[in-house]
Amino acid sequence: MSNKTTTFLYHFLSILLAVLFIFPLVWMLVSSMKPESAIYSDMGSLEAFLPSMNISEWLMPYKEIFNRFNIIRYLGNSIFYALSVTAGSILINSLAGYAFATINFKGKKILFGLMIALLVIPGETIIITKFVVAERLGILNTPLAVILPLLATPLYIYMFTIFFRAISTELQEAAMLEGASKFKIYWKIMLPMSKPAIATVGTLSFIMSWNDYIWPLMVLTDSETYPLQVAITNINNTQPVYTNQVMAILTISTIPLILIYVFFQKHLVQGLSSSGTGVK
Repeated sequence: MSNKTTTFLYHFLSILLAVLFIFPLVWMLVSSMKPESAIYSDMGSLEAFLPSMNISEWLMPYKEIFNRFNIIRYLGNSIFYALSVTAGSILINSLAGYAFATINFKGKKILFGLMIALLVIPGETIIITKFVVAERLGILNTPLAVILPLLATPLYIYMFTIFFRAISTELQEAAMLEGASKFKIYWKIMLPMSKPAIATVGTLSFIMSWNDYIWPLMVLTDSETYPLQVAITNINNTQPVYTNQVMAILTISTIPLILIYVFFQKHLVQGLSSSGTGVK
C-alpha cells in the first residue's frame, strides 16, 4: 500500500470518526434553535441538522426555559462547585505530591504504594462509605458535601509527584541554602514550574465536578443548591416537557466544557503526554 493511499485512508477514517462524534452535538444545538414542532417534522431529513430559517426563533427555547426554571441559580451553583473543586484539587494534590517527591518519612513507600493501588478501585464502590462519612461530619445538604470528597485524588497526586521529582534538586538545595522553608520552596519554585500538571489537574477536576451527577443527588436535598446536571433531571421530569427546551439546557451545560478544552487544550495534551518532565 502506497504512502498516499495510507494517508488518504487515515484522513478519511479520522474525518468519519469525527463526524460520528460531532453529529449528535450538532443535532442538539440546532434542535435548541427551532420550534418544538419543527424538530419532529424535520426528523429523518437533512433539515434535522439545520436551525430554524427564522432567526427570531433561535433564542426562543432559551428564553422559555429561563422563564420556567431558575437556570441562573443552577448554573451559578455548578460554577461555584466546579471552581472550588478545581482550586482545592490543585492545592491539596500538589501538596501531597510535593511531600511524596521531596520529603523522606517513615512508611513513605508503603503509603505511596497504597495510594497507587487505589487507582484500580472504582469510585462507585466507596460512594456509600463517603455518604456515611459526610453524614457523620454533619455536612449533608451543604456545598461542603459536594466539594470535599472530590479534592484529593490518587491520580492527581501521582501526576504531581512525577512532575516534582523531575525538577532539578539543585534548585531546591540552593533555595534551602538561602534559608527558604519547605513550603516556600513548594510555593515559589515547585508549583510555578509544574504548569502542565496544574493545567491538566485543573481541567480534569473542573470537568469531573461539572459532570458529577450521582454524588450531588445523594448529598443535596434542597433544590436551590442543585448543580445544573442534577437540575436537568428535574427539568426533564417536569411536565410539560419540550424537546427544544431540553436541548437548550443541555447545550448550556456543554458550553463551559468546550470553552475549557479550547483554552487549555495545549497544556492538557502536554501534561497528559509528558513523561515526568516537570519543567516542560
